[in-house]
This record gives sequence, C-alpha cells and structure tokens, in this order.
Amino acid sequence: MKNILFYKYVKLSNLKQFRQEHLNLCRSLNLRGKVLLASEGINGCLLGQQKDIDKYVKLMRKDPRFVDVDFKESASNTIDFKRMLVKIKKEIITSDMDVDVENAAPYIEPHELKELLDKGEHVVLLDARNDYEYKVGKFKDAIDLNIQTFRQYADAVEGIGHLKDKQIVTYCTGGIRCEKASAFLVEKGFTNVKQLHGGLIRYGSECGDSHWEGKCLVFDRRGAIELDPAKQEDEYAQCQVCFIPCEDQYSCLHCGMAFTACEECLIAYDKCCSKFCRNKLKPAVGAKPL
Repeated sequence: MKNILFYKYVKLSNLKQFRQEHLNLCRSLNLRGKVLLASEGINGCLLGQQKDIDKYVKLMRKDPRFVDVDFKESASNTIDFKRMLVKIKKEIITSDMDVDVENAAPYIEPHELKELLDKGEHVVLLDARNDYEYKVGKFKDAIDLNIQTFRQYADAVEGIGHLKDKQIVTYCTGGIRCEKASAFLVEKGFTNVKQLHGGLIRYGSECGDSHWEGKCLVFDRRGAIELDPAKQEDEYAQCQVCFIPCEDQYSCLHCGMAFTACEECLIAYDKCCSKFCRNKLKPAVGAKPL
C-alpha cells in the first residue's frame, strides 16, 4: 500500500461540482483518505494500491491546475483510513491568518538545508507545527512556538521579533503550513526567510534523519514514523483518535472493542473508541454530540 501527501494553493471554482467529481474519481480507484477543497486550493492525503495511486497522479496532472503538484509518497503496512472523504472548507489548512500566500518565502531544498547544517552555519530553524508534534521529534535546536493549533501561529510569532534579520528556515510535516507561515513572516518584516521545500517528508526521503531528533508525527494510522524511511521497521502504537504515540489500551463502553487512546482523547470521547460510539452512548443523557 502507498500513501500520498499533497497540496497546492491554486484558485478553484465550482467547488460543489468539483467535490463530487473528485470523490467519484477517488472511489473509482478504490482510494481511501481525505481531500480538502477551498477556493484557495487543494490538500490531500490518500492511501491505495501502487497502480491506483499512479493512475490518480497521472489523471491529476492532466489538469493544468495540478500539473506541477508535488506528490510525496511513502509506504504503509496498514489501512490508514477507513473511508474516502472530500470536503469543502474555508481554508485548506486552518490558520485564520489574513495573509497572501503569494508572499510566501522562497524554497530551500532539503539537500541545501542539510549542507548549511553540516557546515555549522547559523540557521534559525522555526517549527511551524503544534507543540505535541515538536515533542515527538524536531530538528536539533529548532524553535518551538509552543502552539496547540496553527491558529495560534500569528500570535506566537510576536515573541520572536528579535530574529527579524536572522536567517530563518520554517518547516512543517509536508510543507503546506509553511506556505502561510513563511508568508506571514515576510509580511511582518522578517528579511531572510526560506521554507523547507516538501517539508519533513521530503527531507527524510532525500537526507534521512541527519540533524533530526526523535520521530515524525503523521496524521494517519501510522502515528509516529522514522524520518528516514530506510529505518522504518514496525508501526508504532498510537492513540486511535489523535495518533500521538501511546500504548494505553481500553475497552469501548459502547461496542466493547479494544482500542488505544491517550488520556486526553479518552476523556473527550467518554471512554469510547470513536465519535460514532460516543454519540450512540450519550444521547440518552443529553450529551452534546461530537
């Protein structure tokens, strides 16, 4: 099985029609995963057999709007998604930032970043991910903005104004957050900003785990993976809700199925394995559905 991660900021119209056509395409290829659509672009993570993934990529690139989409591919030994979803959203990555992605910083390629770090050149590595992702793995000496969601990024940047003239490289998992994260820095007067092209997924594929500490959290059922694909051996146990590494197992109060969950999600889902089970269990006592 293969996973692909991709995005592109591009003007899209007739979103309802495009959504249905895209959903039909994915289902015809037996793909699973999630694709988000907005007037600003597309953001997707899909799973399927290699031949079906290849056909999807080929068909997408026949569309002039997606001919240059960067599809980042990785192997998976598990069924990472239960179904196929295509949703229309306000943004393809929620930020609530009033920023023009046309102002995004130039890319720095993975090998270029590695060369700078190999030489010991001073580079401010700015992690644009959430704090729990940073705790799982990070570049050595990277700055943690201590944010719980990307919506908090803009406010957090106020605390690094003293770095406006430093050489800054932003990074995230696949690159999509850094388009807006780097554009925001540029618009705020940061003078020497670049963004890691393809994010951590591409860096790991091309440069292994050089200068990296820990693992990389991905938002599917693989959970925390090795940044270097060549070092990936076993799947890691993770919370079935948020995918943070976790080994604590429980029995669902509704269906009785054994599941793995972190303490926070166990409480949020009222000791159930999913939103479905939690909502089936709670309506009788008036709990608000998730």
